[in-house]
Amino acid sequence: MVMKMLEAGGIPVVMDGIRTADVDNPKGYYEDERVKNLAKEQDKSWLAASRGRAIKIISYLLKELPPNYNYDVLFVRRDLSEVLTSQSKMLTRRGETSDTSDDRMVELYESDLWKVNYLMKHAPHIRALDIHYRQVLENPRMEADRINTFLGGNLDVDRMAEVVDPALYRNRARNR
Repeated sequence: MVMKMLEAGGIPVVMDGIRTADVDNPKGYYEDERVKNLAKEQDKSWLAASRGRAIKIISYLLKELPPNYNYDVLFVRRDLSEVLTSQSKMLTRRGETSDTSDDRMVELYESDLWKVNYLMKHAPHIRALDIHYRQVLENPRMEADRINTFLGGNLDVDRMAEVVDPALYRNRARNR
């Protein structure tokens, strides 16, 4: 959702189109497979070539960003029960299962979030803005304004707000 907002606002996005829209994400994934290799690959020069563009990176891999570049991070926060519900439904549709209990997954997520919060507060090469998933859906214009201000004030806020689709908010915490 946030990647789509950034694109609508005028920021080019980095995506490879390998993972296409499906039932779980009908608007598409806005991902680049190279991100998955940030921890393994020594050559991260493709990040420099992506300067000024938006790249989707999961929280766990933020620590792998080379400190010789500066990053503006829009950190999307979502209720962990919603994340678990969404992942469970996706695994079920794919005919897959997880050996990890929901309680253990929450522990793992919370541990990762603690580390990421620490990184974002102490790494001089990272500047971060927290974005709350539910707030974007409830007030897209206000959140688009916040993002625009954080990123320098040159985005098309109206277009950003228009692409937010509340109908895609299918896994709410209260439904768990």
